[in-house]
Amino acid sequence: MPFSLQKTGLGIAALCAVLVSPWALANNQTSAIGTNTNEITEDDSSVPFIDLFRAALPFEEARPWLTGAKVQMDANGWPARLNGQIAGTRFLSNMPAAAIPPGYYTVLYNGQGKIQYGGDAKLIESNPGRDIIQLEAGSDNKYDATLRIRESNPRDYLRDIRILPPDGICADNPFRRVPDARSCRGNFQPFVQNYAQLIFNPDYLNYMKDFKAIRFMNFSGVSNDPKGTWDQRRKLTDATWGGKQGTRGAPIEIQIALANAVNAHPWFTIPHAADDTYVVRFAQLAKQKLRPNLRPHIEYSNETWNFIFLQGNHVRDMGMRLGLDTNKNRAGYRYYSQRSVEIFKIWERVFGGPQRLVRILSGWTIDEGVTETILGHKDAYKHTDVFAIGPYFFGDHQSVRLVRNLQETFALLTDDQYRYSINNVLGFVRKQKALADKYGVKLVAYEGGQGLVDFKTKSDNEMPNPLLYQANRHPNMARYYQQFLEGWRREGGTLFMHYTSPRTYRRYGAWGSKEYISQPLREAPKHQALLNFIRVRPCWWQGCNR
Repeated sequence: MPFSLQKTGLGIAALCAVLVSPWALANNQTSAIGTNTNEITEDDSSVPFIDLFRAALPFEEARPWLTGAKVQMDANGWPARLNGQIAGTRFLSNMPAAAIPPGYYTVLYNGQGKIQYGGDAKLIESNPGRDIIQLEAGSDNKYDATLRIRESNPRDYLRDIRILPPDGICADNPFRRVPDARSCRGNFQPFVQNYAQLIFNPDYLNYMKDFKAIRFMNFSGVSNDPKGTWDQRRKLTDATWGGKQGTRGAPIEIQIALANAVNAHPWFTIPHAADDTYVVRFAQLAKQKLRPNLRPHIEYSNETWNFIFLQGNHVRDMGMRLGLDTNKNRAGYRYYSQRSVEIFKIWERVFGGPQRLVRILSGWTIDEGVTETILGHKDAYKHTDVFAIGPYFFGDHQSVRLVRNLQETFALLTDDQYRYSINNVLGFVRKQKALADKYGVKLVAYEGGQGLVDFKTKSDNEMPNPLLYQANRHPNMARYYQQFLEGWRREGGTLFMHYTSPRTYRRYGAWGSKEYISQPLREAPKHQALLNFIRVRPCWWQGCNR
């Protein structure tokens, strides 16, 4: 049976440490491609969970627009005392209409109180502990929906809200959403009764099932998160797992449950401030709950060489404090290397050795000096299995702002006058592969793909953004992906973790292989290319079928 979420008094309790049934196993053992995940937010069009409230904005973060200043929260983030005010949240925002089915959704809750719904959510029927709402996308072809707790008994306050779709799955196929029991042979599992056991949106599982590994960096909320003790981790009992940086993130148990559900190796990213107790407990939980055939991929934080992140400044400060180098940047690289090895050794002790682990050091694609420093510091390479880079092709940051038609946009990818053309990026890969060989480790990509984005635009429709979206939707993009992935293989790269899961195209980038989770494959050329590469190029490196 799948992992199970059991409801208790104040929310979701522990997951059962059991394995998924054979029908849930995905045929991804020979896949050469993995995927990154998205941040858990109310506008994430990958829609990971059956329960839409899992990604809702926390009530605390909805002040002062939806939640009053006097409202008091409990330890899990539920409004315990309204004090004459209202507590509200947003559970859908800018969500493409086709990402979730329209219709009548069931809202379950514990406690006594009344909920008011807004935006594209309309109350149809209300009974104690159970509302029926209608979700219909607005005239903009998007969902935006809120709820407000207007009344709540402080002795039995309203809590444990769940927003559940009207359909379900057939028990023998967790990867396909079906409308009702007529679609199954007597084994229909409606979401309203089975959300706690099923957890994940079947459309999301169907997407994830083709990938060898899943990198949980965004999903776990690790970037720019200063918390580092075990009691500060994300918990199953949290009111939501959505929110801003430093708040959002799926609990470790949920990360493990997803890996188990689709038989994919989990790529865990350890918070930069995590203390040794946190690392030990994380490793123990993974050993206890992860399928025995799956290999934990262990990476300390995310892009610590990139000093725009809190973690980048943390490693620099720690490196200087420990006197690891007179140069602040190099001190950061050395501390990252040193702390990574400490974390690897903790996992080795918990797992009884390194055999089941994939120990990852990562660096900057275009800087061989960073690679040399990280792998060479105190012989870190001797405790490392792979070195990871993030190869993106996009031309260059200045030129992308100047394109005025589709032809000029594609030229950024193919014309080698641009530093980050496909060929030039593969040249960086070649140099990194030589260093990986020198130190006896494999080369992998922790992220990668197209990177057409102008970070200086102020709105989604400001030029050149519409052209960048158009380029990502064009059939030619599949051809460029094929060229790049074939080049990655030819240059000696191994596992390639594409960035990223289905994601709405906006001024922040057109990163998703799809624009929303249920987008038809014919409309998603990048995803077509990924699936085709998985099919025609089974993994080629030693031990990759494990």
